[in-house]
Formats: sequence, structure tokens, C-alpha cells
Amino acid sequence: MTGPKDLAPEERLAFEKGVDEFNRGFYFECHDTLEDIWTGLRGESRDFLQGLIQVSVGFYHLSNGNLVGAESLLERALKRFATYPERCYGFDLGAHRLELREWLERVRAGGGEAGLPYPRWVFLPE
Repeated sequence: MTGPKDLAPEERLAFEKGVDEFNRGFYFECHDTLEDIWTGLRGESRDFLQGLIQVSVGFYHLSNGNLVGAESLLERALKRFATYPERCYGFDLGAHRLELREWLERVRAGGGEAGLPYPRWVFLPE
């Protein structure tokens, strides 16, 4: 599977920008940034990036009180990530999946965002 190192320089900068946007809570902007890269990719990298986009949109919905939308997107992202290894595309995906499952349980219980810090993407450039 390709990773950020296989992206063109401008795509790599955009990818890192998307990670930074997510970690700063700019979920809609992250979605836009990653989607610009996603449209040009094919194969596993495209699928993985789509999962990240789904996570970002899920937290965008959550931050706006849309628990149904958040639940749907987080479920879809977890299904998409299920086939990938623990460390993937520079991410600690194993830890991120655990964190997403906790959020999904909370959303399903109607708890929304109270009590848990929003996740941060742990990205170690390859």
C-alpha cells in the first residue's frame, strides 16, 4: 500500500494539512482537504483516505449535535478500517480504532460529546 511518501509533494503537504486540521477540530476543512487528494487516488490508499474522510465528517456531525449522522459515519469508517494493519499510512490505526469504538458506543448511548476529549490523529510520517 502506498503512503504519504508516495504522494506528490503538493499532495503530501495537503495530507499533512488535513491531519493538522483534524487535530485542531476543523473537521469540515479536513474533509475538504483530504477529499481533494482522495479524488486522484486509486486502490487501497484511496479506500483508506475515504475512511479518514468519514471520521472527519462524523466528528463534524457530532460537533453540530447530529448524533445520527455521527453514528453512521463512524460505523462506516470502522468497517472500512477493519482490513488494515495496526499501523497504516503513518497512523497508529489500532489505537484510533479503539478510540472510535469508544466514541461510537457513547454516541449510540445518546451521550454525544460530553466527557471525552475529541480524538487526535497520531501520524508519524513514513
